Amino acid sequence: MDWVELGRIRRPHGVKGWLHVESFTEPLEALLNYRNWTLCRGAKRTQQVLEEGRIQGQALVVRLRGIEDRRVAQGLVGMMIEVARSELPPPAAREYYRADLLGLAVRNRDGADLGVLAHFVDSAAGAVMVIRDAAQTERWVPASPEYLWAVDLAAGRIVVDWPVDSA
Repeated sequence: MDWVELGRIRRPHGVKGWLHVESFTEPLEALLNYRNWTLCRGAKRTQQVLEEGRIQGQALVVRLRGIEDRRVAQGLVGMMIEVARSELPPPAAREYYRADLLGLAVRNRDGADLGVLAHFVDSAAGAVMVIRDAAQTERWVPASPEYLWAVDLAAGRIVVDWPVDSA
């Protein structure tokens, strides 16, 4: 994968084209280290340059080059923010980019197949992995060290501490 999702445009901020952004980075302001963003919605992709940004509450507000009014900013709401993988540092030990985990098979510590990691949901308590089995049943498992026991990218597998009967 050449691109990694690092955030999402949430809503306009003010009348001069600023945007509220949800950051998937840790810490959240690390998203501001990347100036060249690709905004995506479905097949639509557009290149943008981050002019400036800052922390506001539990999110970021940013100004993108050429976005100067609320109407134009509104058109970007919901777009995902991607950065070229080549611009990202390699993850540290036991750290992973979400994009690398999507689609991996998930088993519990007893070896029971729970499904495939479909996507992440960010909650107030932290990131949650949404695991979907063949019957499309979802299990929501916190993506914290307490529950996320092992990741083997080469084998395409994640091991979690989660019971089979918890959907």
